[in-house]
Amino acid sequence: MNRTYSVILKPYITEKSALLKEGLNQYAFKVAKDANKVEIRNAVQELFNVKVADVRTINYDGKSVRFGLKKGRRADWKKAIVTLKAGEKIALLEVA
Repeated sequence: MNRTYSVILKPYITEKSALLKEGLNQYAFKVAKDANKVEIRNAVQELFNVKVADVRTINYDGKSVRFGLKKGRRADWKKAIVTLKAGEKIALLEVA
């Protein structure tokens, strides 16, 4: 079964990820918790038609939060930082 569209959830755009994109040709994505580096690499290459040089992943634990008297917890999530080969760009994430 092809998981390409369920591995990459959405791009993760922050000030830090913008600096990584400009300086180091790296892009950040929120990815599925159970996705591994090989699946992330294949999904990015297939979806955006680029060559991936490296993939780094970070797991984040959800924080405990309170809403008045109720206690809750934010969801756990996973972030992937994808380094593209020299000369490659993801056109959909470029700001004009």
